[in-house]
Order: sequence, then structure tokens, then C-alpha cells
Amino acid sequence: MKTALTIAGSDSSGGAGIQADIKTMTVNGVYAMSAITALTAQNTTGVTGIMEVTPDFLEKQLDAVFTDIRPDAVKIGMVSGKALIETIADRLEAYHAENIVVDPVMVATSGARLISEEAIGALKERLLPMATVLTPNIPEAEVLADMQVKTEEDMVTAAELISRKYGCAVLLKGGHQLNDANDLLYREGSLKWFCGRRIDNPNTHGTGCTLSSAIAANLAKGFDLDTSVERAKEYISGALAAMLDLGSGSGPMNHAFAVTGKFTEEQS
Repeated sequence: MKTALTIAGSDSSGGAGIQADIKTMTVNGVYAMSAITALTAQNTTGVTGIMEVTPDFLEKQLDAVFTDIRPDAVKIGMVSGKALIETIADRLEAYHAENIVVDPVMVATSGARLISEEAIGALKERLLPMATVLTPNIPEAEVLADMQVKTEEDMVTAAELISRKYGCAVLLKGGHQLNDANDLLYREGSLKWFCGRRIDNPNTHGTGCTLSSAIAANLAKGFDLDTSVERAKEYISGALAAMLDLGSGSGPMNHAFAVTGKFTEEQS
């Protein structure tokens, strides 16, 4: 069985972060492992508390994973501190990690910065150049490319700038009222649009985590990047289309929409 590691924060409500990653990787057919960067107290209405792990403890988690069950792919989500970012980069370099998917979580949907300028600097300098593929949304691409992204042409320009600067593939996600379900993959001078179906579902908590984890799972299984993105987009469309409705805010998707069998049955 192929394996994948997620390095991210814990979401106590289960819709995003480590919990979404593990669900996604499991349903996409790989054995999921985790290294937790922070604990959060959150639900569908917001975050009420964050407690970061220490760099030393994060290092111990990563060493424990790599020295026993080596991951075939690594997904990196939100890491808010410079020291934690440097720890991740150091350990991934030491273990020659492969198939690294970085979801550069820096900017909230509202436009607010989620990590410090110091941490963004460490992310740019250490982690992004190690990535197989980056999966920024439009506000994050604006930070990485240092430009506004308002049109499809802007998406192409930004993706090219980011790819050339960090030497990796870039999957620039649509949304934010621009190409809602269409994403652009740019690498080595070529581009490809992945068109998705627009699903009218307000419960989108954890979509970024889920997409990047699904890509990592498919890379772990040996699919090429184009196929991994295509399969990941198909998976996330199915999870959204299942129309799960939990909580009083922007709820989670149904990560297990395709799981059926004896052990999923409810009492009749």
C-alpha cells in the first residue's frame, strides 16, 4: 500500500487541516500519516484558539514517520511560524522526500494575512523551492507573484512568475469570483486548464486542504501530475455534490461520499 504524510494543523471540527487530509488520503487509497504543526479549537463558525507545537516536537514527529514508514508523498498545509517552516525544510531535505505538495496557506478568504511576513519569507526561501507542485488560491498567488490577479490572463502571468521563481509546477486555483471551478496548471513553460463543474454548495470548509491532499495521494500511487490533478478535482466535486450540511456556518464536505459497504450502514 502506498503512503502519504500530511504536515498541517489539526481542525477540531474535522472539516479541514489534518483531519480532512487523513480522510481524503484514506478514501483515495493510500495509508495516511500526520505531523501536526498546531492544535486549533474551531468549528464551522470560526477559530477560537490556536496552540502551536514546538519545532523540537515537530522534528520528532517527522523523524518518527520517515525512519519507520517512509511516505511516498508529502502534503504541507498551514504552518504559521518561521522556526516550524525551517524544521520541515531541514527534515524533508535530510530524508530526500519526494512528491511534495505545498498548499501555501497565507491569506484568508477575507483577504487577511494568516502568517507573519517573517514566516512568508521562510516559506518562500525554504519550502517552495522543494515543492513538486504548489496549490495557491488567487489571494495567495497575488502575494507570491507580487501582482493583482483579476482575469484569466492574470492567472497565466502569475502562475508563470511563481513557477519560474521557485522552479516547481503551480496549480493556481480559480474561485474568488474568477473562474470558480477552473484551475490552471503551469510548469516548465506549458499550461493546462482543468475545468470543473460549479456546484452550488455553501459548505466549502476545507476545500483547499482536500484538493492538495488528493493530489498528494495520487502522486503517491504513481499517477503523473496532470492525472493526479484531474483525479483530485473529480474527487472534490463528488465530495461537494454530496451536499453534506453540518454545523451553523460554512460546513465540511462529505469526504466519504464514495465509501459504501457493510461498515457504513446505519441501523434500519
